[in-house]
Amino acid sequence: MAKKKSKNTDVDAADKEASGETDKAAEEATSGKKGKYRKDKPWDHDGIDHWKPVTISKEDAPSGGLLLEESSFATLFPQYREQYLKQVWPDVKKVLAEHDLVGDLNLVEGSMTVKTTRKTWDPYIIIKARDMIKLLARSVPFPQAQKILEDEVNCDIMKIGGLVASKERFVKRRQRLVGPNGSTLKAIELLTQCYVLVQGQTVSIMGSVKGIKQTRRIVEDCFKNIHPIYHIKELMIRRELEKDPELKEENWDRFLPHFKNRNVQRKKQKAKKVKKKSKDVFPPQPTPRKEDLQMESGEYFLDEKEKEARQRVAKREAQVAKSAEKRRERAKEYEPPAASSKPKKRKKESEAAGESAKEMAARLASKTQGSKPKKQRPAEDLLL
Repeated sequence: MAKKKSKNTDVDAADKEASGETDKAAEEATSGKKGKYRKDKPWDHDGIDHWKPVTISKEDAPSGGLLLEESSFATLFPQYREQYLKQVWPDVKKVLAEHDLVGDLNLVEGSMTVKTTRKTWDPYIIIKARDMIKLLARSVPFPQAQKILEDEVNCDIMKIGGLVASKERFVKRRQRLVGPNGSTLKAIELLTQCYVLVQGQTVSIMGSVKGIKQTRRIVEDCFKNIHPIYHIKELMIRRELEKDPELKEENWDRFLPHFKNRNVQRKKQKAKKVKKKSKDVFPPQPTPRKEDLQMESGEYFLDEKEKEARQRVAKREAQVAKSAEKRRERAKEYEPPAASSKPKKRKKESEAAGESAKEMAARLASKTQGSKPKKQRPAEDLLL
């Protein structure tokens, strides 16, 4: 028993020594250069959510104003948006005035500008206003674009013009993203909870950060020749799996579809026959200029009076030729029609014209004699 007690006392002593060393190390750390100014932060504790979005109201801002300098952003817009922006701009100003911002529409330069004022109470609202005018420039309607001023809504404007080299292929893949009557785009919007607009060489996306990431991936893969329907199927399965609380901490790979890349053989297009270039040593002669033709005819060296005289003569000759042609056409109306050639008489008619009346009578009599007489039927048969 004595041995056991001695062992326990040794362990306790060792623990005390170790704890004493750690306390000394902590004191050295706080007393050293690095920990000299370290103090406890009573406002920072485990119950605080550091990722919670901070909301700012107009009452929180100081009376003298929050911003010291003016910030401004400008963006250009295409000419086809000018008419729409002119109609909508009073509403844009009204929305910006709610946040103490100023908007300016310059139709000469084709630009929109937003600026802060001394009364602006939200420091981040100028970034949101910049995104709003960018969306307006990319054909997003104003009722949808003004939602970007909300804290929960984010946006992303993707440039898709350089993703595909061939213009024909780019147009086909962009149409594939939109789908027949916009059905594919509508399915993407419903699954990602985002607003998506395809316009020219850009795709405008509005929604949550998670939804924007999903939509961006779908758009990029569509231009890499991966059909959006594969991503739509995957998102639909994920949506159903999220509803099941038992599968919350499990791996979903076994539920998600895995599509293989298939090398589909297509008919080879016949190569267009390229015309072989002529292997002449000398290049072809250039087409003669107007001056060259005048030099050949000698007109280039004539005076203005001689040129006018020559033009008058040529004009007169053309008039004489035209009048003569018209005279000939008028004379054709008074010419008698050409004598029509008599139709050839038939052989039988010519023979009949040559024979006399007696010969004709004899011929007919011989015909009647040569023909067989008809058999007369008995009266009994006729009665029946």
